[in-house]
Amino acid sequence: MKRVTLGGSDIEVSAICLGTMTFGNQTDEADAQRQMDRALDAGITFFDSAEMYPVNPVRRETIGATEEIVGRWLAGAGGRDRVEIATKMTGPSQMVRDGAPCDGATMRAAIDGSLRRLRTDRIDLYQLHWPVRGTWAFRQNWSHAPKADKTRILDHMADILAAASQARRAGKIGAFGLSNETAWGLARWCDVADRTGAPRPVAIQNEYSPLCRLYDTDLAETAVQEDVTLLGFSPLAAGLLTGKYSGGAVPGGSRASVDKAHGGQGRLGGRLTARAIAAADAFGALASDHGWDRVHMAVLWQATRPFKAIPIIGATSVTQLDHLLAGMDQALPEDLVRAIDRLHRDHPQPY
Repeated sequence: MKRVTLGGSDIEVSAICLGTMTFGNQTDEADAQRQMDRALDAGITFFDSAEMYPVNPVRRETIGATEEIVGRWLAGAGGRDRVEIATKMTGPSQMVRDGAPCDGATMRAAIDGSLRRLRTDRIDLYQLHWPVRGTWAFRQNWSHAPKADKTRILDHMADILAAASQARRAGKIGAFGLSNETAWGLARWCDVADRTGAPRPVAIQNEYSPLCRLYDTDLAETAVQEDVTLLGFSPLAAGLLTGKYSGGAVPGGSRASVDKAHGGQGRLGGRLTARAIAAADAFGALASDHGWDRVHMAVLWQATRPFKAIPIIGATSVTQLDHLLAGMDQALPEDLVRAIDRLHRDHPQPY
């Protein structure tokens, strides 16, 4: 598999990343271990996790379980030197650390906690899961209300970057990254890093798929100018692009079904709308017309973007992962890429 470098760092990773957020909930440990084995066999060496995983739902009693599963794999058959590990520090949350402030001291403790659960002495990419000041991510773009508090925000960034600098000097992390950030936030993190001599962010993990293209404008420009790589999560739009929810279906074992069984709304975090289903159906029809598997078309589309992008693929079972991996050695033709752009104009941001 192709290898790429994260932003302006010297960290080389596979061009596709394996997401682990279902490990320990929808995906049991035995299947998770098989997935990591299978991904490594296919050339995927870049794995992403987070201290709050697994999700759907997030529960106090399971926080950290995903990192522990990955850690047992690393300590066993996996082998630490064969992979690059990314994980994330939770933003403001009552469930994680009882709402303790997300400052440099908290970050230092969080890094040590992740290292312990992952059974390793280093994290290749350490990311903030979301900004402390709020974000338009997670479908909050419809009512986002930013607050003017620039001095406090910049002081917070300097504090976090000082902790990242210390952790990197100690060899605990290789690089620093962001997630669910905005264009203004990314630019300011870079400015503060330059001013203080701290590590610049080399990656930004935001939602990105043919149905969710909020990244395409201001964020893409900022990332290109600052040499930051996009790690695109939910490349299948939380399963919408597989077609499994077409016609209002909610298959057993699906993310929507599991969420509802645990007391949630079963709306894929606000993604499951009539407009999104219509857009996903149109995407499936386009794939069929061009003789493509819709899942492969969605993931490989990210490699066509005019900026550095690495899709994060995730599967609840090794069978789903095998399907994903089966098409990863292809490339989308230019006429199909243009057709996907036309489809986006017909179905803009459907959730």
